[in-house]
Amino acid sequence: MQHSQTHLRTRPISAGHLRAFEAVARHLNFRAASEEMALTQSAVSRQIQALEEEVGVPLFLRHTRAVELTSAGAQLLAAVSPSLERIDSAVRQIRQTAGRKSVSLTTFASFASMWLIPRMEAFQRDNPDIDIRIDASDASVDLDTADVDLALRYGPASSMPAQAVRMFGEQLTPVVSPWLLKSGPKLKRPEDLAQFALIEAGDAHRTHLEWLTWRRWFDEQKLPKLNPKRWLYFNYAYQMVQAALTGQGVVLARLPLVAESLANGDLIEALPQQRMDSPMAYWLVVGPRSAARPEIRAFCDWLQQQSQATRETIGEVPDPDTLDQLD
Repeated sequence: MQHSQTHLRTRPISAGHLRAFEAVARHLNFRAASEEMALTQSAVSRQIQALEEEVGVPLFLRHTRAVELTSAGAQLLAAVSPSLERIDSAVRQIRQTAGRKSVSLTTFASFASMWLIPRMEAFQRDNPDIDIRIDASDASVDLDTADVDLALRYGPASSMPAQAVRMFGEQLTPVVSPWLLKSGPKLKRPEDLAQFALIEAGDAHRTHLEWLTWRRWFDEQKLPKLNPKRWLYFNYAYQMVQAALTGQGVVLARLPLVAESLANGDLIEALPQQRMDSPMAYWLVVGPRSAARPEIRAFCDWLQQQSQATRETIGEVPDPDTLDQLD
């Protein structure tokens, strides 16, 4: 008997009685708790007694006209109350979205901020009945198992799955705020960059993104020894571009991500003849369980239209090997 009781008190408790416990602890009254739960007072009392037997200690001190939490009861309430609130919140959200059409996607933060989100208003206007959930994370998501419909990814063709659809490629180009050029030194030749602060990713030299660095661009321009006025390092592309927008320096930008800023004049392509080709591209990957849903097809069609507009804006000439994937 002692063995069975010890075993009982070391295993996880069942969750069925926790809501009755929380109601009694909140009201400190069995009758009020039973009315709230639409149960008899004796039923609530039995649930609390069963929970106390499972936990192994009393959770309430029962007085003639009052109920008081024990220290163990207060400790349990501190864990139970927020947990039930989170459960109730999740259930409300599930009920609200039940039967609604939705698209969930994952992509990296800079692409979400600089390319996807600024275009989303048009899709939402034309498709008001489709909910969108964006998970902006650098972590790779397995579409076969995750609760995500599609991914917008970045990398060379060799790293993409067979079903990936190429959206557009990219070139790298120096861009700068127009008012920085008005108030600062001239920028007419690659050599002039020595007079400016240069902005780049702080970890690019330690990752597969080394080709994004100014040093690689300098090598392309036959200027391997050029040194700038100073360096500014950031973690994300959108931070780098924001620094350039505020006139803090020149950034070697990914052309598709700054195309709109160039088109509206917020940034200037300082040396358009010195663009550097990139081996990377942007890809659409649709999860196998989601591809047949009409809302997913609608969103993918819209992405393809936006991708076509971006290719036209940056003047991309399609690769003949991927021409059939572009439209």
